[in-house]
Amino acid sequence: MILISLFFFGFFFSFTGSITPSMLNMTAIRVSLEEGTEAAKKYAIGVSLVAIPQVVIAVILTKYIAENPTILETLEKVGIVIFIGLSYYFYNESKKGKIKTESIKSKKENPFLTGITLSFLNMFAIPFFCGIIVALDFFKLFIFEVFPIFFFILGTIFGTFCILFVYARFAKRIQQKTGKLTKDINIILSILTALVAIITFIKLFI
Repeated sequence: MILISLFFFGFFFSFTGSITPSMLNMTAIRVSLEEGTEAAKKYAIGVSLVAIPQVVIAVILTKYIAENPTILETLEKVGIVIFIGLSYYFYNESKKGKIKTESIKSKKENPFLTGITLSFLNMFAIPFFCGIIVALDFFKLFIFEVFPIFFFILGTIFGTFCILFVYARFAKRIQQKTGKLTKDINIILSILTALVAIITFIKLFI
């Protein structure tokens, strides 16, 4: 049961973590519009595979943190501030207009290698997965063993691929309706991050 749960957590957080318009999913739209769905699939696979070393590094860092309670407590307090900041950020983003994909156009290239390259350049990924693993461990939902970690990584790969495929599959529709889509998603993320901050605060100080 715990293995299925960790697969679900990996899928859910990687999917929702990439759902708001960013460099990676906007590029998925661009690749789909310029080169077709098959090329976009290769791009998504390239991005998803890089999630493997990113999660492994995050697990190693988080395990070290978990073995040092003082550091963990400090990070949890810092996490509250970060989640409040993210909530405010997503709220502000919801007020902005339509995002243009034209700004990320580039010359034709190997979509698989493009996915790998851009995913490696995504410096937010490792801190993001660290935060997720710390949160799961805080609620006793994560196990630092080979098979649980494997299922979490597997879920992460599928979650990342699925969200990028959704962007690629509905590229034209998303391009036309990015404004409303972005607003709705960012409001939801604003509420969710605020709730995480509140729950973490309650568990730490009450």
